[in-house]
Amino acid sequence: MKLSDQALTAVMGALQKCILEQTDIVPILRDFEFDRGPDTRRWGGKGELVVKNPPKFSMKALDPDVESDN
Repeated sequence: MKLSDQALTAVMGALQKCILEQTDIVPILRDFEFDRGPDTRRWGGKGELVVKNPPKFSMKALDPDVESDN
């Protein structure tokens, strides 16, 4: 069994969230709830896992009048 594209996106989203918020990723990963992918008939084998509760976060829009250092 391997991670689906959705599950990989959830892991990457968790990583980005933790980097932005400067927090530990372990609690987010520990809270993930996994399920079988829609095309997976049984556990194991060539099936894929999906994350039922991917992390959610938002970012504030930058003020367009403030210049960037870049």
